[in-house]
Amino acid sequence: MYFIALATDYDGTLAHDGIVVEKTLAALERFKKSGRKLILVTGRELPDLKRVFPELGVFDKVVAENGALIYTPASEEERAISPAPAPKFVASLKKRGVKPLSVGRSIVATWEPHQATVLEVIKELGLELEIIFNKGAVMVLPTGINKAAGLAAALEDLKLSPHNVVGIGDAENDHAFLRACGCSVAVENALPAVKDTADLVTRGARGKGVEELIEKLVKRDREFVRKGRDGILLGSVGGDEVYLTPTDTVLIAGSSGIGKSTLATALTERFVENGFQFCVFDPEGDYDGLEGAVRVGDGSSEPTKAQVLDLIEKPDTNVVVNGLALRVNERPGFFADLLPGLGNFRYRTARPHWLVVDEAHHLLPKRRDDTRAILSLELPGTVLITVHPEAISTDALRLVTAVIALGPKAKNVIKAFCQETDTKPPKDIPSPKGERVLFWRPQARKKIAMVKAIEPRQSLKRHSRKYAEGQLDEAGSFYFRGPDNAMNLRAHNLMIFAQIAEGIDDRTWEHHLRAGDYSEWFRRQIRDKDLARETAEAEKDEMLSAQESRKHVLDAVRRRYTAPATAPEE
Repeated sequence: MYFIALATDYDGTLAHDGIVVEKTLAALERFKKSGRKLILVTGRELPDLKRVFPELGVFDKVVAENGALIYTPASEEERAISPAPAPKFVASLKKRGVKPLSVGRSIVATWEPHQATVLEVIKELGLELEIIFNKGAVMVLPTGINKAAGLAAALEDLKLSPHNVVGIGDAENDHAFLRACGCSVAVENALPAVKDTADLVTRGARGKGVEELIEKLVKRDREFVRKGRDGILLGSVGGDEVYLTPTDTVLIAGSSGIGKSTLATALTERFVENGFQFCVFDPEGDYDGLEGAVRVGDGSSEPTKAQVLDLIEKPDTNVVVNGLALRVNERPGFFADLLPGLGNFRYRTARPHWLVVDEAHHLLPKRRDDTRAILSLELPGTVLITVHPEAISTDALRLVTAVIALGPKAKNVIKAFCQETDTKPPKDIPSPKGERVLFWRPQARKKIAMVKAIEPRQSLKRHSRKYAEGQLDEAGSFYFRGPDNAMNLRAHNLMIFAQIAEGIDDRTWEHHLRAGDYSEWFRRQIRDKDLARETAEAEKDEMLSAQESRKHVLDAVRRRYTAPATAPEE
């Protein structure tokens, strides 16, 4: 489920003439039993609310006094988030004959037409107060205190994001908190201005409208996700924008070094811009230095489950889980151990909104017997990144709602996905042109689109230890084959590359040198443009002997990448 909480106004929305009928109350209880939270957001003062609505305990949080007071029914704790009214202000209003006059913990309330007198007193005393109207009621609160501020405080207590809240209301003072919710709803009897700005309008009025909304949310809350508010821009096709949503499960696949991590980085920037929390599982240390995120683990220290779960408790903290210190065969086990705890947290809070799983074929491998057990029924808001889609758990692949294929082997990605998931392949699979990617929604059975994908503003900080000491996969390794393919020596990192390069014969060395193979590998697989550029100079200089060119290239490698015993931690 995506929408974890319902925030509702009281008078004119939940209640009619101050009364909540039994059928509406039963709908609220049904909503709670679905595992979701209820938040009441009202202009009423708490004692009055308790008097007219004895069933207040069905709510997890109550925002009273138009945002100034937070009440927890289960513990009966009250917390004011704004100061009490100034006695001289209240005294001046009484002296001028403003009545009825109600004074709460923070709010001062009366009725029209006393707003003119109230404004005069505020100006005379030089107070930082605002007047808020609500169908004839005149409410006075400190500047910045409204239903949106109160809702934000309640959500902080519940560790929820406003993205995962549906708000429903009817009047002027509801505008602020409705705008703050992931989806805003107006009941049928709402003021025209509220209906105009809401995402949806119910057919029923007041409590019937709330009942209608609850029934739809419990059955199919994903239909309430709004592309304009919750969508993450992937790119464009002929001027039309293409979006992903937090309910998508996304597969990004293509050959090694083709830009998968670059695209993922661009997406994380969009997550930050839109206020979505994310967590990146980074087995190879590719996302070190990612802006807007805290790293757990590095080249010498393993991440822990407790560290990750502790950090994601904070809604504004994004996490990169660096698994470089874990052995390759340890990574699936670590992920399998972490995923249930993370899944439970997401079930309760819908956070983090996005999970980015790089090297997904390692973390969710097809060969692992317990993959089905560690998967929830769905993986919403998940991005699976891989070179080998056919090696990912079939159970995980069947959850994919959007496929993004990159590079010259993009067609093969679509075909492999269809074969593994028993999906009927599209009739025409185009080859992506230029920097475009293939985008396909297999469940929607639409044509494959060629999308000009967004680009990141930051460049990924490539982790030197990965390339110096790590183990690149077969596609990413360098192979010394020689002019007649007489050998097949694999270098799966830069240390091995240097060792082999020092030991091979001059003929083999120069074969790859003159073909530009070294600079091409450094550029495409190691992704070090400066190293590739310096190496290309040696490749083009025919005056250099084999010994001289070998020294030139290997010196360039060693200047940039240190040996394991002396490698500084970044």
